[in-house]
Amino acid sequence: MRLWVGMDDTDSPKGMCTTYLATLAIERLENEGFKIVGFPRLIRLNPTIPFKTRGNGAVSFLVELEDSRRDEVIDIVREVVEENAELKHERTNPGVVFVDADGDVLNYLSKFAIKAVRDVVLLDEALFIIGKFMLPHLKFKKGLGLIGALASIGLELTDYTYEVLAYRKPERFGKRREVDEESFFDADYETYPGTWDTVDWCNETVVAVPNSPDPVLFGIRGDDFHAIMKAFEMVRTEPIDRYMVFITNQGTDMHLIHESETDRVENYRSYILRGRVLKEPYDIPGGHVFFTIETKFGEVKCAAFEPTKQFRHVIRRLRRGDLVEVYGSMKRNTINLEKINVVELVEIWVEENPVCPNCGKRMDSAGKGKGFRCKKCKTRAFEKIRRKIERDLDTGFYEVPPCARRHLSKPLIRMEGVKRHIFR
Repeated sequence: MRLWVGMDDTDSPKGMCTTYLATLAIERLENEGFKIVGFPRLIRLNPTIPFKTRGNGAVSFLVELEDSRRDEVIDIVREVVEENAELKHERTNPGVVFVDADGDVLNYLSKFAIKAVRDVVLLDEALFIIGKFMLPHLKFKKGLGLIGALASIGLELTDYTYEVLAYRKPERFGKRREVDEESFFDADYETYPGTWDTVDWCNETVVAVPNSPDPVLFGIRGDDFHAIMKAFEMVRTEPIDRYMVFITNQGTDMHLIHESETDRVENYRSYILRGRVLKEPYDIPGGHVFFTIETKFGEVKCAAFEPTKQFRHVIRRLRRGDLVEVYGSMKRNTINLEKINVVELVEIWVEENPVCPNCGKRMDSAGKGKGFRCKKCKTRAFEKIRRKIERDLDTGFYEVPPCARRHLSKPLIRMEGVKRHIFR
């Protein structure tokens, strides 16, 4: 038989990583003679959930085994969680679920899983499914991880990417990571666009190396398995303890709800909304830029926060009447922009005093109601002229730079058939 193992919420802001714990479980199972089928899955859930730990990622993997050894798998996974999860942290509430790969529950889980990526899911909903299908499970403390555990198993990956995660030696946990940053730029240069978001060229930042105190040393993401492994071999770092390749929904925009799929917009969800710029961009202290669009749902406030860096320059060039399509998450009744599609630019005209046809200088007013005259040539004109202002903005897609990208946001390099402007 084949058995899915899903787990979530084993980490905390102070350390650990669910992918690392899953890797340990996989290794221990393989050492006991169990076969792991395919790549483990790293599934990112709704990024706006306030009670998430860090990246809101859950993990699942498929085990091939004899039916008589099912309890052995459960016992091994329990031991790994008890030994490694951040159980003492108040926000760590692990959950593990075991699902028969050939059962009917997978079809039921697919709807639950997409809701966990796009919406708010309560623990009771997960417990209802577990009870309905009598699923073996492990619940630690509040067991909030049961939501992600089920979703990581049930999510249909119609679009997917890869990530190879390298882990540190245990004695290095919590210490400053030692990496050769130039090697990451070299790896990106050689493997892009098969890999992406390894570095941020515009902001001279290595994106693949995290700052959090967890076991991850670095992660290489991409669409091409061979490209990510080539980059993996090229980078130079402190010694790697172990690594694992995951198939994932990162970089897919799976969290976004198109305006045609809903009748309202709510906080803690992510949307694609189209509208006209109603209130032009303005800055507030801290470098954050805001503007408002008129949508089918009414006025919606949008923001490009300081970490989005040069993306804000694009936003500042918007003008009242421009037609845009915004991509991002709703928090505090404001869309936190991940990318924007400038669909249509309004024409901007200004009225100016006419120009003298003889000397080319601009005429002065001849007095109220008397038109205009050139002091030098004595020529006259009676009406102002209109001049079109050239916009310093083009139509098409713009995205935040890699240093500000969310796990689920689809990089423009993955979007075919659209006009795109990429910060590189």
